[in-house]
Amino acid sequence: MTILRAKNIHRSYTDTIDRVDVLKGIDCEIREGETIAIVGPSGAGKSTFLHILGGLDEPDQGKVFLKDRDMYALCDGDRAAIRNREFGFVFQFYHLLPEFHALHNVILPAFIQKNSCRIKELEGLGRAALEQVGLKDRLHHKPNQLSGGEQQRVAIARALVNKPEIVFCDEPTGNLDSHAGDAIIDLLLALNDKTKQTIIIVTHDEHVAARCRRKIHIKDGILET
Repeated sequence: MTILRAKNIHRSYTDTIDRVDVLKGIDCEIREGETIAIVGPSGAGKSTFLHILGGLDEPDQGKVFLKDRDMYALCDGDRAAIRNREFGFVFQFYHLLPEFHALHNVILPAFIQKNSCRIKELEGLGRAALEQVGLKDRLHHKPNQLSGGEQQRVAIARALVNKPEIVFCDEPTGNLDSHAGDAIIDLLLALNDKTKQTIIIVTHDEHVAARCRRKIHIKDGILET
């Protein structure tokens, strides 16, 4: 079943002098439970496309459907609710709050979605997510007390805490050495096998891309066939 569909996506940016056409009419369908790598040279539009698929950046032209919902026909509040409830995001630079320990970093999306819940309930969700990523003994460590690979695992746990249908990963191994990066991809693929969540990964690393079930190649703003 198709879970996400992009139709005729265009996106450009304008600096003080020039307009840069980043995406030039991309069509794409993504099925439930797939692991997909979005690949291409630097500047090809990979991250821009991921952000549009994930409701983070609006296209200049085109539509993105989450099942039968046109995401960019929704108001900002409804689109934000979808991002919080049905999507999870993992980025290259973790984006953990340095003053919070791992558990409270993880439960922030759950707090936003379920702010009527008691803190103990939310902490239970966070503990379960951290156990999923192998960090049940790091609940009360702050980011500066964790390795880069452990920080990325916390970020993955945060992405999983609301049990999203789709997890978007933008260069999730780009800030890690090869050993830690392999461990992160092992984890993401194992989670996909277990939960059947759809996982979409932007990567410049062909080794990472080769481990996904399908590749989407973007070059000069269009899909390569």
